[in-house]
Amino acid sequence: MELLTTDIKNKVLDTVIELLDKRRDEIITANKQDLDAFNKDDRAMYDRLVVNDKKVDGMIQAVQEIRDKEDPVGKVISEIDREDGLRIINKTAPFGTIMIIYESRPDVTVEAAVLAFKANNRILLKGGKEAIHSNEVLVDVWHEALKANGLTPDYVKLLKLQRAETQEFLKNPTEQIDLIVPRGGERLIQFVKENATCPVLVSGRGNNFIYVDHTADWEQTIKVILNAKTDKISACNALDKILLDKRLPDLDQKLLHLQKALHEFEVELLVDKQVKEVLNGEAEIENEDTWYEEFLALKACVALVGDEMEAIEKINKYSGGHSSAIMTTDMKKAETFMEQVDSGAVYHNASTRFTDGGQMGVGAELAISTDKLHHRGPLGLEQLVTNKYYVYGQGHVRV
Repeated sequence: MELLTTDIKNKVLDTVIELLDKRRDEIITANKQDLDAFNKDDRAMYDRLVVNDKKVDGMIQAVQEIRDKEDPVGKVISEIDREDGLRIINKTAPFGTIMIIYESRPDVTVEAAVLAFKANNRILLKGGKEAIHSNEVLVDVWHEALKANGLTPDYVKLLKLQRAETQEFLKNPTEQIDLIVPRGGERLIQFVKENATCPVLVSGRGNNFIYVDHTADWEQTIKVILNAKTDKISACNALDKILLDKRLPDLDQKLLHLQKALHEFEVELLVDKQVKEVLNGEAEIENEDTWYEEFLALKACVALVGDEMEAIEKINKYSGGHSSAIMTTDMKKAETFMEQVDSGAVYHNASTRFTDGGQMGVGAELAISTDKLHHRGPLGLEQLVTNKYYVYGQGHVRV
């Protein structure tokens, strides 16, 4: 795609903002078709599917935030003037074509497109069939905005492929794809990794842990755990596993307090053998696979560990590498935990729910990457560019 000026990009985004507001009722009506056809038993997926006035306002805000950000393309990363007169400049450049495969969330259709477009990329949107009516209207908003500003609608394309067709497209793409981002559960991520023939940036899998040290402020701990577990169960930054230090004062009472607090929010508990001796009415963790699982539900594991080093070892073995937290008043332990836990975001005395582009100052995000190449954490505007070297000479040859 040609390099667009910042001015034309921002004009397109201004039009998108106007159209999202103007076509608000149409978007919500289309979403109602999707909701009516959806099985509400999958609570987390249903929550992600809903589009109401608040969600449309959120889409508009996301576009506005990216519109107001500095253009990430063409920024100088480094400059070198060699003694022989050769000048080398490293600048940011677009990826090219990005494909995102995601489930349920129609707001991703807007956020992914605005990020890709402002970074001068083309985007292929493979949303789930459960959100097809919502996505069709939202992509039509994009096409209307692009055409109104004299641009081709090819910058934003909705792929309507069944599973077998998606598999074939990943193995033998009919067009150039420079990066694929699967945003969803473990099954989706594995499906893409097994079939894609171009680079895949993994995102979306949570399975987040919190370790409660014996020095932790207990009231603060309860507050953080409840927020991390119950604030939004469908989010990839939600809490799944709770590890408690065996040395916690009044351990039995604290376990009973934790149980009562979580049960008030209808959280189902799975516990290890030691915790079951106190919380004998709870189901025991029977299979190691449970420790690898991201629940996306009102469910949490509670277990005991000897110290922060055992907690770190357990987290690094089982977590999704997304977000991990420690509750402690010991700063030295907090630093050790945060340095040694292999997660994209590490927290001290704070909820994992802050792992989010908006909360972390990135703005709208394409996804939360748990990969280490080329970026880990929220994938915002500045992360949707690569780099290019510009080398200026005067007949230079290497000898």
